[in-house]
Amino acid sequence: MTAKTNLFDLDRAGLSAFFESLGEKPFRATQVLKWVHQRGVLDFAEMTDLSKALRQRLAETAYVATPEIITEKISEDGTRKWLFALDGGNAIETVFIPEKQRGTLCISSQIGCALACRFCATGHQGFNRNLSTGEIIAQLWVAEQQLRKEQDKAHHERMISNVVFMGMGEPLLNFDNLIRVLGIMQDDFAYGLSRRRVTVSTAGVVPAMLRLKDQAPVSLAVSLHATHDKLRDEIVPINQKYPLKELMQACRDYVTGGEQRRHITFEYILIDGVNDSLDEARTLVKMLKNLPAKVNLIPFNPFPESDYKRPSQQRIDRFRDVLVKAGLVTVTRKVRGDDIAAACGQLAGEVNDKSRRQQRLQQTR
Repeated sequence: MTAKTNLFDLDRAGLSAFFESLGEKPFRATQVLKWVHQRGVLDFAEMTDLSKALRQRLAETAYVATPEIITEKISEDGTRKWLFALDGGNAIETVFIPEKQRGTLCISSQIGCALACRFCATGHQGFNRNLSTGEIIAQLWVAEQQLRKEQDKAHHERMISNVVFMGMGEPLLNFDNLIRVLGIMQDDFAYGLSRRRVTVSTAGVVPAMLRLKDQAPVSLAVSLHATHDKLRDEIVPINQKYPLKELMQACRDYVTGGEQRRHITFEYILIDGVNDSLDEARTLVKMLKNLPAKVNLIPFNPFPESDYKRPSQQRIDRFRDVLVKAGLVTVTRKVRGDDIAAACGQLAGEVNDKSRRQQRLQQTR
């Protein structure tokens, strides 16, 4: 028997090709996209604008796979974190952050992460594999359906207005699946999210940043966290491959040209006594001069495997004030969901580590 196709893995072009392979017209793709992603219907028998014969054919050749929810935790501030079960004993985490004007979903792109950033719980867990297109988009689908359950049935506004790829993994190292997912998210027959409402965060995979600009120029966030190579080599090891000079040039290239005026969000996790001095704040100002930038200052969120500490509020404010006085748009990110380990840098999930990072860390202790 031919293996069934998971329709979550297909963007509109992929769905059109799938239906053509069944001898159907390509427009069936838009019908199914609307049923699955807008109406939340996964049972082909309920897709009433498809012929009975086609619904039967779909049941024989296709399916839509959603991950099992292992746990759902709700923070005192309303932040929600889902732990989703995947194959091989792995699990990933997805976080929803409600605010007055928006609802932001933070999704994962890999099981674990290969980059080993020192301040990140995911990085300490090692790496298993990239998530498929279907496994990534399913996080958005399941989160939307879970949140809708609590709405008035007559109320059909989407709960999730923004999506950020800031969960487990480095999205630009899962580039092809990322591009397909971005296509589904922006498709008017699926989620219809604008480019500015989807943000891809990278630790600095320079070649992929430029490919992203060409293929899906969504909002970009860069995990900076240091202003000189020696420190960044230590806390963001990919800097050894793509040092700051190359990274900053790629940032300038990303905002140059194109139809839309773009800016880049620079994420800077403040770690007590490591990267939070006034000298580093002044250097950061110089680095971002003449670059359309916004700075997100993120107080370090502790996790069990780390020896780092969060700076005092006074040190955080002093660092911020240097940036603000220099005219940089600067936001100190409010800590959300830390009581359920859902804050920035705390996502861990369950990773069957193929990189053996945990084993090496234990041997060095």
